[in-house]
Amino acid sequence: MRQSIYLAYKYISFHKTRSIVLIFSLSIIIYLPNGLKKLIIKSEAQMIKRAEATPLIIGAKGSSTDLVINTLYFQQEKTASITMEALAKLNTTGFGYAIPVLSMFSARNFPIVGTDLDYFNFRKLELLSGRWMSFVGECVIGSLVAEKLDIGVGDSLVSSPENFFDLAGVYPLKMNVVGVLEPAYSPDDQAVFVDIKTNWVIMGLGHGHEDLAQTNDPTIVLERESTEVKAGAKLYMYNTISRENMDNFHFHGDVSSYPLSSLIFVPNDHKSETILRGRYASGEFEEQVIVPADVVNNLLQRIFRIKQVFDTVFILVGVSTLLILGLIVALSVRLRKNEIYTMFAIGSSRGKVVEIIACELLILTGNSLFLAGILYSITGFFVEDFIQNIIL
Repeated sequence: MRQSIYLAYKYISFHKTRSIVLIFSLSIIIYLPNGLKKLIIKSEAQMIKRAEATPLIIGAKGSSTDLVINTLYFQQEKTASITMEALAKLNTTGFGYAIPVLSMFSARNFPIVGTDLDYFNFRKLELLSGRWMSFVGECVIGSLVAEKLDIGVGDSLVSSPENFFDLAGVYPLKMNVVGVLEPAYSPDDQAVFVDIKTNWVIMGLGHGHEDLAQTNDPTIVLERESTEVKAGAKLYMYNTISRENMDNFHFHGDVSSYPLSSLIFVPNDHKSETILRGRYASGEFEEQVIVPADVVNNLLQRIFRIKQVFDTVFILVGVSTLLILGLIVALSVRLRKNEIYTMFAIGSSRGKVVEIIACELLILTGNSLFLAGILYSITGFFVEDFIQNIIL
């Protein structure tokens, strides 16, 4: 047996290119169905865990899936917004507390999430360095944001405009990084957290400019009355919020009408949750209330139907690969007839020849399994990317 393994090893080593192609082909066929299954199982567990940790989500009526994805994973789907008035009404019910979420913009492809400090307590997020945001224009970044952009406390991050040709709309805001979160292995690692008012400034609902009461430049002040001052387009708008110009930032209109993407509601107990859901069902509130776990379960059921199709395809491809492998072995035997005849001539039995060929297949299969095992072991590191790019 040892001699057969040695001869098989020498034969495979001599035909390196063909052997490498066979090993990689077999390993991919072995890995794909198992790796995909692992990704789906781990993704399901992670998505369900985050959804079950979020009792209720309240938002504008429309697609419940888009609302959940926007609130839990910050995918910034185009969903209708609610207002701050909805937050105030919800807090007066006494059934729990609401956490505002405003996710509409991004900074260098990372979502900017406007919220308050209750969100960090709710998600049990801790700081790796720095402090929590305290003023408008400050941000706390996730661990992956800090790693991929190579920034930290004391650096700055500029919001990305939605449309470079919309000069009159949203304009970039330079935000000061005051904290970096510890890795949470969740979508929070890829988010830039700011105060709700900071997002409103990015939207253009609030702005800061030089004090018009102290300005006499006629090219800036178009009209001055006792109660108001009208300024022209030359008026300089601040794109950075600092302690020096913070007092010059202000908001126009009724703040209760300002937008929010959604609300995360944390009820006091199960009874409070049931009563609140009943009030929404009766039409007492204009918004809709969603149980995230139900929505995510429905989403994953659709994913599993796709997985069944993949499994069928992989089985067919696997069978085809095995047939091709058998054909290669058969052709190899025919091409090696002179070699096999020589083995018979020096006294080898038919069983010994079969044993040598079997050892060749065993070595090829063993290396394929080893390579597939390596790929399978590192699959878990791509769960978050799989969720973001494939499922969502």
